[in-house]
Amino acid sequence: MSTAHLHEVLEATGYLVNGQPAPGVHLGDEAKDMYYRGREFFPDALWRGDSALTVYFKLTHEDPSDDEVAKWRQEIWNQGFAPLLWVVSPDRINLYNCFGTPQQTGDAATHLLRSFERVESELNRLDALAGRLAMETGLFWQQDKRVNRKTSVAPKLLSDLAALQQDLIDQGLDPLNAQGLIGRSIFAQYLIDRDIVTAQFLSAEYGHDRLSRLLRDRNATEHLFQWLRDVFNGDMFPLEASPLPDEKHLRRVAGFLDATDPVSQQTSLFPYQFDVIPVELISSIYEQFARSAPEAHQGGHSSDVHYTKLSLVSLVLDEITEGLTGHETVCDLTCGSGIFLVEAFRKLVRAKSNDGVPTRALIRSTLHHQVYGVDISEAAVRVAAFSLYLAALELDPDPQPAHELKFEPLIGKNLIVADAWTVEQSGLGRTALTDGGAPRRFEVILGNPPWSYQGTETTAAHRVRNTPNTPSPPRGESLRFALRALDFAADDARIGLVLSGAQFFSRSTTGASATARLIEKLSPVTLVNLSHHTNWLFPESKMPAIVLLRKHPSPNPPAITAVQVPWSPVASSCDSFHISPSDIITVPLADWKRKPVLEKTELLKAAFFGGRRDLALLEGLVANHSSLNERLGEISSGLSMGLKRGDRSKDSNSLQGLPLLAKGDLQSLSSPTNLGIYSEPRAERPRQRQVYRAPLLVVKEVSRLDARPIASVLRNDTVFTDAFFGASLPSRLDLAYLLSGILSSSVASWFLLMTASSYGLWKRRILLRDIKRLPVPDLDVAQESESGSRLTKFVQDLGPAPPSQNHWLELDNLVFDLYGLDRFERTIVRDGLYRANWQWEAGRRSSVAAVEVVPDLFEYTHTFVEAISVWLSATRQLYLRSQIFDLPMATPLRVVRFILENGSAPSEPEVVAPEGSLRDLLYRIGDRLNVQLSQHLVGQRELRVYGNDEVVIVKPAARRHWMGVSALEDADAVIAESLVQSIQ
Repeated sequence: MSTAHLHEVLEATGYLVNGQPAPGVHLGDEAKDMYYRGREFFPDALWRGDSALTVYFKLTHEDPSDDEVAKWRQEIWNQGFAPLLWVVSPDRINLYNCFGTPQQTGDAATHLLRSFERVESELNRLDALAGRLAMETGLFWQQDKRVNRKTSVAPKLLSDLAALQQDLIDQGLDPLNAQGLIGRSIFAQYLIDRDIVTAQFLSAEYGHDRLSRLLRDRNATEHLFQWLRDVFNGDMFPLEASPLPDEKHLRRVAGFLDATDPVSQQTSLFPYQFDVIPVELISSIYEQFARSAPEAHQGGHSSDVHYTKLSLVSLVLDEITEGLTGHETVCDLTCGSGIFLVEAFRKLVRAKSNDGVPTRALIRSTLHHQVYGVDISEAAVRVAAFSLYLAALELDPDPQPAHELKFEPLIGKNLIVADAWTVEQSGLGRTALTDGGAPRRFEVILGNPPWSYQGTETTAAHRVRNTPNTPSPPRGESLRFALRALDFAADDARIGLVLSGAQFFSRSTTGASATARLIEKLSPVTLVNLSHHTNWLFPESKMPAIVLLRKHPSPNPPAITAVQVPWSPVASSCDSFHISPSDIITVPLADWKRKPVLEKTELLKAAFFGGRRDLALLEGLVANHSSLNERLGEISSGLSMGLKRGDRSKDSNSLQGLPLLAKGDLQSLSSPTNLGIYSEPRAERPRQRQVYRAPLLVVKEVSRLDARPIASVLRNDTVFTDAFFGASLPSRLDLAYLLSGILSSSVASWFLLMTASSYGLWKRRILLRDIKRLPVPDLDVAQESESGSRLTKFVQDLGPAPPSQNHWLELDNLVFDLYGLDRFERTIVRDGLYRANWQWEAGRRSSVAAVEVVPDLFEYTHTFVEAISVWLSATRQLYLRSQIFDLPMATPLRVVRFILENGSAPSEPEVVAPEGSLRDLLYRIGDRLNVQLSQHLVGQRELRVYGNDEVVIVKPAARRHWMGVSALEDADAVIAESLVQSIQ
């Protein structure tokens, strides 16, 4: 069978476009060259996405045997980043799951996902399941749950090694010696699998041709480990001087390499091929050991050793290393297991060798003169050294003979065990990291510094170290480490740091000042918000992450680029991020600098969670209305926290006998009945009696249902706990109802999402200082207005039952009237409520659900046309006619078209049933507009393609891309781009 048959399949599934490879697709020898150290398998084509996920295509002239496919699949499984293998034979295409753990020889059929015939209808099914659009938009991962990283090589190997370590400990070997034995054995097997150490050498020197047999010979094992120490380097083996364990321990490790079950003694397939397994995974073995080392359980910084996922490392390195010369120096002041240093080392070598074949001298020179790391944990530094050594061996084009591969020590020279705050003051740190007595300057600064708050003593100590008059964040360490890293940064350094997101939205003056200083010092800077991905990226953290990136200085005006990485139901399955152009917004640094320090925090939050329309509306409301706190102050009232029971240190007798509002007692806009009675004599913070004077406006701190704040009015004096905020409004019952309506509206939800320090970011909790900032119209004017009167009456007339959806719609409209919001501003706010609900699972699922023609795309096109019509109204002759292409729900994209015509617009968009598949539709549109749409649709891309009198918009089918506010932002972009084109 010729390659034409493979090309036919690739063309039918979008990997070839008009005979040319689509972005990320490589054919023939190019695909083979990109394949990672193959044994028996070499691809005839591959596709690689932005996150390194890869699909391999294998052309066969006859149906391969199960044994042959199983060997291919096992090899690919060990790589850990390729979920699919396509085997294209004369009659069919078989798709195999390459994340499924190999179980036995010839088990290919166990991992067969689907089989397709080479006929048009079957190829269309294949395209829908795993074609390029399905892979790049993430649709594939939602269709077949069997393909999941949980069964890939990484969790399997680490789980097996954890069990092996525990068995050795149970047999009486202490943990450090168990780890040393496993580490040396794994490294030896790596050398054997790579043919750096051959079976012939083992047999000639030690009398055994396999490591598992050699380990059963204690004398031979001792000599092998001694040879490894002599040939390589002490940094490779944390426990090289430890005594050799007993024979029973050696036999247990040998059994692991033979895949022998320790209980049943049954032997199965040993799935691991250490020459294929990525260096990051092998090094994470040592990292796992560092976590369980005794020092990791004695408190202190050593317990901060953790593994940074490669997808996150790629996000950082890919952004800041574009255009490297290869001669830059790199430093990570909190290097941990060294994964950032390993990836930076690789990129330096590739750049230095012009993507050619590097020499060993070039590799070793780069390692020893350009890569530096610091960590307070010796265990972590050893992990980093091990990782870098393995990376150097991996990059070596011909790692032979073994006795010429000896490494110079890294620890104490390039890798320093020290506190980052004082490293240049120590002997080794002074030698490696100073230049003329001052901190050495590096061209690339990387790292994932500690985020955690380590108590008041540590905070006080760090404040003492700070430069005089330098603001210091009050809690957490990451911003301090970032500011410290700048001491070692060259003026034009590229910087990539993973930091605590919580500190970037701090409402404390010192915290906000520290953030502002960092951003302004590094501008132009890019901030990537990963708060929606905390669970799988940082499973042990309770805080969100932000990635701070500073690329090579740009000639453009300094700016802050905010990137919001949206939630995805498949991100953890495929270790990838789906970012669209609409998830990125740029704020000029000049606009940022004009803001007072705390308003800078709000601007940053709004840039992440909103768009330009949100920013404009936010600025207008804040400028035109005083805050809730100020409005309440005008009537001698104010919001405060309720009673805190706590340590019961103060007298609360004056409150006894009053009704008590507890957590579960309050519903939206409904006065609770049958409350309990407060009877406790003491509380930590009882508050003064007048705080509980009716009528009371109360707001619940946490909502467990949705994004609307839960607010209501209490008509009787009532004690409320610190689960609520309350304001006493004597003789102002109508005002209490008015404010409860405002606080329950989508205006409040939208404002909190845009500005609150943690709400929407990592907590569903409303803070008192956040709700106090809500812009509120003049209360006296509002009460006297028609809209204010109607709102007050509406809230007052609501019964005890929870408000219905129609009630909420009417409430929002009344509040919109009160604020004087126009049609577009109402759309922004309503969608703000929708986005705020993405904090909950149901809201997130809704955001990625496929849009329907009615009502979703109808509303989108109406809003888009109306926004453009404002601009066209000056001509009074032109209008936009809209078309919606009625694609199947399972299609990963949606397409709408707007045509500029003379006359008056029709009332409804035209729904068009396209002929053929989505790809056929894109081809036809592309041919008409002379644009290869399929070439440009990469990942979660959104396209606006222009003809003489039309614009076609193509976006992923997820609902979050087709909201009303999206239509407004798209219309603004079309107007701006049209003006640019007309000028040109």
